[in-house]
Amino acid sequence: MGKNLKIALGISYLLILFVFLYFIFTVIQFNRLDDFSYYKELQSEMEIYISTNVITNLFYFFISAIIWITLLGFGSPILIISGVLFGQWLGTFISVISISIGALILYSIGNFFFRDLVNTILEEKFKKYILLFQKNEFYYFFIYRFVGGLGVPFGLQNLLPILFNMKKINYFFASLFGFIPSFFITNSIGAGLNTYVAQAETFSIIELIMTPKIYLPILMFVALMILSLFIKKKFFDNVN
Repeated sequence: MGKNLKIALGISYLLILFVFLYFIFTVIQFNRLDDFSYYKELQSEMEIYISTNVITNLFYFFISAIIWITLLGFGSPILIISGVLFGQWLGTFISVISISIGALILYSIGNFFFRDLVNTILEEKFKKYILLFQKNEFYYFFIYRFVGGLGVPFGLQNLLPILFNMKKINYFFASLFGFIPSFFITNSIGAGLNTYVAQAETFSIIELIMTPKIYLPILMFVALMILSLFIKKKFFDNVN
């Protein structure tokens, strides 16, 4: 059964990738990628399309994000896209919920079918953290999410709790709350990019960076990273 699931997940991933690439190559005009007016046209069309039926588009995004994360997809593109499409607040809300659910589904699949494989790959590397997580799995996994997963690729972050058989409800809510600060910042950057494209007549990297809706989230991100380094050092680096 585990082998069949691997094949099914692999085929699903390839199908989603094919659809995505087909969309990219049929919709986007690559010969105009150096033309800023093209991005303004895309932004305007996208804004009209989203605003015509926000609920439906939120649902499509919600389902797509869950599938993407379940198939070991990266989180950052989803966050930028949600910020561009729905703004910093609604984008943060929908991305936090959908990615948390997708991560939970991935964890559940991995814990049921691939526990031995995950233990083989990750147990030695994270051996010193297992007892720490077992002391208070919600608390330490929340911190783990908050600090960005200790530099572990996002897909593997979602599978790490298999090592200590974390309760699903703790997994979901620790992820949900731990994601909020960084997800809000990334969505804010996406929303800022959307606003800049809508308002600017020509592209200037300096003007882009100096836009408050861009540089303020970047400063917040830097502050969050500095805070995360202190938290990481206090809770994880000194574990024996």
